[in-house]
Amino acid sequence: MATLRDYQVGDEPAVVALGLRAWEPVFAAIEELLGDELFSRLRGDWRAGQAQAVRNVLANPGQQVWVAEQPDETVIGFVAARLEHATGVGEISMLAVAPSAQRQGLATALTDRATDWLQRSGMRVAMVETGGDPAHAPARRVYQNSGYTALPAVRFFELL
Repeated sequence: MATLRDYQVGDEPAVVALGLRAWEPVFAAIEELLGDELFSRLRGDWRAGQAQAVRNVLANPGQQVWVAEQPDETVIGFVAARLEHATGVGEISMLAVAPSAQRQGLATALTDRATDWLQRSGMRVAMVETGGDPAHAPARRVYQNSGYTALPAVRFFELL
């Protein structure tokens, strides 16, 4: 079973690499859905953009990050959350689980860890955002199983 612990600066390379592995099928599905040209205009080199987004979250002192690791200390998941004291709405800003560790309850455990922290930190509402496309269905199940209520939204895009 994986152990959940606080993120440490030395975890950064493993966490970035894990995020890219975990999200690769999702980005491939989004590219297929949007088409090459629209996807390219929206995302460019998605790997470089996502790697930087993860690094930004990890370096942000306003984010609390936890990692899940196997007994051999291999990082197999992470979750990041932040507080918004002005609104009382805390947000899970990132979640990823290694493909080899998916569908074993780890994403739910990470989500619950972040949600508990948000509640203990005085937030009145916890929020997480994910896609409505088929590739994000597993993420939606995790959040629903953790007690989150979905508010459907639709984004439209057009090539210009």
